[in-house]
Amino acid sequence: MIDQLLSVSTRNALSNLAESVAPGAASPAATTGQSSFGNVLSQLAGSVSHKLEGAEAVSMKSMTGDVPTRDVVNAVMDAEQSLQTAIAIRDKIVQAYLEISRMPI
Repeated sequence: MIDQLLSVSTRNALSNLAESVAPGAASPAATTGQSSFGNVLSQLAGSVSHKLEGAEAVSMKSMTGDVPTRDVVNAVMDAEQSLQTAIAIRDKIVQAYLEISRMPI
C-alpha cells in the first residue's frame, strides 16, 4: 500500500538523506553537545521512514481485523503529514541552495 503512496524518487531521497551523514564522524557540534544540521536531517528522515513503515504495518494488520479502522486512518494520516513536512523542508533547502548559488562572488 505504501508503495502506491510514495514515488520511487521520494523514497530514495529519504534513504539518501539518512545515509548522507556519516555515523561516528566527529564534528564541532558533536563535541559541544549540540546537534549538527546533518544529524537533525538524518533524524528527520529516520522518523519519517519509521512512521511510513508503521502506517503500512497497521494497514496490513487491519486486513486481518486485528486493528480498528480508526487506528489505520490515524496512522496513515500521521505518516502522510510527516512525509509532507519532510518534502516541504527538502523544497526549502533546495530553494536556499539555489539562492546561494545565484549570489555574485
